[in-house]
Amino acid sequence: MNANETNTKNTGLKFNKFIIGGLVLAVAVVLLVVTSIKGSAQYYYTVKELTSGGARQSSLRVSGVVLGDTIQYDPTTFKLTFTIADIPGDTKEIEAAGGLAQVLHDAALNPNAARLEVVYKGERPDLLTNEAQAIVTGSLGDDGRFYADELLLKCPSRYEDGVPQQVQQ
Repeated sequence: MNANETNTKNTGLKFNKFIIGGLVLAVAVVLLVVTSIKGSAQYYYTVKELTSGGARQSSLRVSGVVLGDTIQYDPTTFKLTFTIADIPGDTKEIEAAGGLAQVLHDAALNPNAARLEVVYKGERPDLLTNEAQAIVTGSLGDDGRFYADELLLKCPSRYEDGVPQQVQQ
C-alpha cells in the first residue's frame, strides 16, 4: 500500500465520521423538538367534559367562568377556593352566542351549567372577580374538586368587542 492509498482511506474515514456525527446530531435535535412540543401541548377541557368523566390525567387544563359569590380566600393559609361554570370551548360557538363577554355572563347566570369547585394555594389574583374567565392547570381530586397548580385569569371587560381576528379561523 502506498502513501496515496493510505491518504485516500484516511480522508474517506474522516468523511464518514463527519456524516455519522452529523446524523447523530440531527436525530438528537429532532428528538428534543418533538419531546418539547409534546410536553407543552395541552388540551383545554371544558367543565362539562371534565365533570362527565371525560378526563383522568394527572395534569389537566380546564377553562370556565368564575362565579363571584363562591370566592373564598384565607390570607393566613393562602387557600383560595371558587367555583367555575362551563363555557363553550369552540370559538365559532362563542361568536354565535354574541362574543366571549356575553358567553361568560350567560354561563355565570345559568343554574344548569356544569360547575366545578377549584382549590388553589397562592396569592389571590386581582383579576379574580365575578364572570372572569379562569384557566386552571392541575388535577381532579377523588372528592370531585379541582386542585390547581396554576391559575390564569382573563377579565371579561377586555373581550366585549369579541374574539380577536387572529383567533378566528
